[in-house]
Amino acid sequence: MNAEVEKWSKKAFAVSVEDFSALIDEAKEVLEQEKGLREGSGLVRISPEAVSNVVVVGDIHGDMENLVHILKDRDVKNADRIVFLGDYGDRGDESVEVYYLLLKLKVLEGKGGKIIMLRGNHEGPPDMPVMPHDLPFLFMSRYGDKGKELYEEIKELWEYLPYSVLVEGRYLMLHGGLPANVASISDIAYAHESHPASSNFEEILWSDPVEGNGYFHSTRGAGRMFGEDVTEKVLRAVSVKTLIRSHEPCEGVEVRQRGKILTLFSRKGAQHYSNKRAAYLVLDENMLREAKDAGVLAQDAARIW
Repeated sequence: MNAEVEKWSKKAFAVSVEDFSALIDEAKEVLEQEKGLREGSGLVRISPEAVSNVVVVGDIHGDMENLVHILKDRDVKNADRIVFLGDYGDRGDESVEVYYLLLKLKVLEGKGGKIIMLRGNHEGPPDMPVMPHDLPFLFMSRYGDKGKELYEEIKELWEYLPYSVLVEGRYLMLHGGLPANVASISDIAYAHESHPASSNFEEILWSDPVEGNGYFHSTRGAGRMFGEDVTEKVLRAVSVKTLIRSHEPCEGVEVRQRGKILTLFSRKGAQHYSNKRAAYLVLDENMLREAKDAGVLAQDAARIW
């Protein structure tokens, strides 16, 4: 995949608006087919017996340099699945180029391929806007009025993205946090269908963990702050050991709630964030055969630079 990454990362800075629009259409077709195979679910299931290597990538936020660094890793190239936890644009000047590269690789891999792109809060529905939202201005800065049309096409594409991954019996992966009112995996898989009557979808995209117990309103203005009691209940309900999520800046990885949660951040600071290090995870065969807690994942699976 290295040659493809090199080729398409360069192309991203020169692609015409017509070619970009055509790529979005191709990606939408692939994602729509995948959504149909999931019967409309927002959950991607991975059988740990069917794969040998799963890579997990946190927030990118328009950081092309570090995205390319990740994609060129030999273990990433050889992975059976690469899970991106959302937040591809905003906060970074190369958000447009990041979208192009990821969508190009997604299309090249094809339906049911190795690349899984989840929704983050920066890819949320219209009634959950994020501020500041730089992406439309970045598209228009590059392509003028036609950039606004591309941005609208990207927003339509978000509706086809899944927002959670279940490595069965091992890990749950999503962008933000765990909804308190989860009795089974179906409450996560179909959270988008119960939105906005239920807050489950909002919490998946926006919530953050806190130490100790409890369930509180968030200072973000969306989502909740959820404690260890909520985490224990939900992880038990979906039969996994560890939550892997992103959403919060940290020095690559951060272990939360006594090893029940691993936070992952895959872009470095620049002007919007203060973190000096970034990371991604390489879950090898050992980590897929037997569930590990966040402490072990941070030590043995994290590639920090």
